[in-house]
Amino acid sequence: MSDGAKSRPSTIAATDIDLAESQMQSSSKMAPYLAKLTSWGVEIRGVKPVPLEERVDKRFINVFFVWFTMSTNVLPIITGILGTFIFGLSLRDCALIILFFSLVCTVPAAYFSTFGSRTGLRQMLQARYTFGFYLCSIIVLLNLATISGFGIISCVLGGSTLAAVSDGEIDSTVGIVIIGLVGLFVSFGGYRFIHEFERYSWIVALLAITITTGVGGNKLWNQAQDTHSTPATIVSFGGVIAGFLIPWAAMASDFSVYCDPSVSTFRIFAYTYAGLFVPTVPLMVLGAAIGGATVANPAWAEGYEKYNVGGVLEAMLKPAGGFGKFVAVLLSLSVLGNLSAGMYSISLSFQLLVPVFVRVPRFLFSIVYAVVSIPIAVYAARSFFESLENFIYLISYWSAAYVSVVAAEHFFFRGADPASYDPKHWDQPSKLPSGISAVLAAGLSMGLVVPCASQVWYTGPLAQTTGDIGFEVALILSAILYIPIRWLELKWRPI
Repeated sequence: MSDGAKSRPSTIAATDIDLAESQMQSSSKMAPYLAKLTSWGVEIRGVKPVPLEERVDKRFINVFFVWFTMSTNVLPIITGILGTFIFGLSLRDCALIILFFSLVCTVPAAYFSTFGSRTGLRQMLQARYTFGFYLCSIIVLLNLATISGFGIISCVLGGSTLAAVSDGEIDSTVGIVIIGLVGLFVSFGGYRFIHEFERYSWIVALLAITITTGVGGNKLWNQAQDTHSTPATIVSFGGVIAGFLIPWAAMASDFSVYCDPSVSTFRIFAYTYAGLFVPTVPLMVLGAAIGGATVANPAWAEGYEKYNVGGVLEAMLKPAGGFGKFVAVLLSLSVLGNLSAGMYSISLSFQLLVPVFVRVPRFLFSIVYAVVSIPIAVYAARSFFESLENFIYLISYWSAAYVSVVAAEHFFFRGADPASYDPKHWDQPSKLPSGISAVLAAGLSMGLVVPCASQVWYTGPLAQTTGDIGFEVALILSAILYIPIRWLELKWRPI
């Protein structure tokens, strides 16, 4: 029986929220308005654990579509462009690096996604069972910066493409505002609406990317010569791939918390892994091909000078005339799948940043994010690739440490048993770990990450020889440090 055939009315009802839920209790004056939003299908439930009786969604294939749509857009393309356009690698080397690092770096998000159906805990809420009630705010803050950064990149991409299509009649600022507001609208509905949106929107995005490749593909063979193919450069570009994929682990279970716990762990893992890996690898390789051809193609180079990546994509579609402009508009909108899902996770993470924030309705934080991120995106557009390179490098460090520490806690100290995460303890500091071990392990690992880091504004002494291996160091060293420190902590406080 197919996933769709297994669904039943209660599956849809499971994502509609009880009016007695958290935020609605916080203000009797807001109750009528929240009740109205609920009647329109807006999810009012915030970050609280989803109880077992509400985890009845058997449309498990939706987990695949969420991740597939989040990855089927121009974001992986511009990440791939970095390899040839900025790092100066050959297309062949880029393709091999993308394939190898993606095979490995997709695993954390795929496995962490299985926590949702098994525990009913959102990803940052589950992090409290490792980083503690209070110290988890550090991780939440870093995660907010990460998802916000990807959202800003999406706004810049979509906005610059719209500006290129209009031949400057709509500048990048207006385009960024349009993309940001549309993404806010999609995220407003919450879990149910996003799942339905992601289930179908990838089709339009994939068609637009396919047409763009078909129209401009004859220029992709004219690749620039390999100029920087050294071991250090190869490792550094691998860090960019890791920085793109590993951070998804910090929001992975947000999109599976309503799934029926009868689903096998492997099934959720496979859906998430395939949803990320299948579109990301070919789109990154396509981006690498575009980056290598842009240097040798004056029209594409001119488009980049005027409108960044959006200008390159629009230049690829110029031979198609008016139809090409229409496809370019669809390309600009392809980022909405990623942007709206990110806004949804941001609204949940905000509720854990400060304990009192849990009383604020989830969707209000989406509005706050839109108001703050749009001006930042406008500024980032002025130096897009430099901003992107710096951002992806930086986030790979903390996210690698986060994944390593949470995995060590899960496998070594909880025996990979989802029952060890008691949902009743989510807001009880005395029933959760202190988080000292986790913060110490992640923090101490940064002591070796710094000399292994290579940034535009800083290159560590080890990185001068090895390239940027900061994420590899954070991933391995954090776990090595966490296990003995946590063991000692358990002797002192056995929680």
